[in-house]
Amino acid sequence: MAKPSPTHAGNPVLVKLGGSIKAIREAKGLSQESVALVSGIDRSYFGGVERGEYNVAVINLEKIAVALGVSLKDLFKK
Repeated sequence: MAKPSPTHAGNPVLVKLGGSIKAIREAKGLSQESVALVSGIDRSYFGGVERGEYNVAVINLEKIAVALGVSLKDLFKK
């Protein structure tokens, strides 16, 4: 599994994005584990994305959006 990037961890943009992903997930009543499973992303990595620890790739953002049942642009609305 990837380790949090010391260069990017805590970056305000990543923290905001992660918070948006978490808010959408919680509003839909989904667990981190279920979203990670559907998206094919490791659960620990997914948790790190929600905490803004990773500079997540666009392809992984698309997988997360599909697993949450939203569009990619919806991840950036909150």
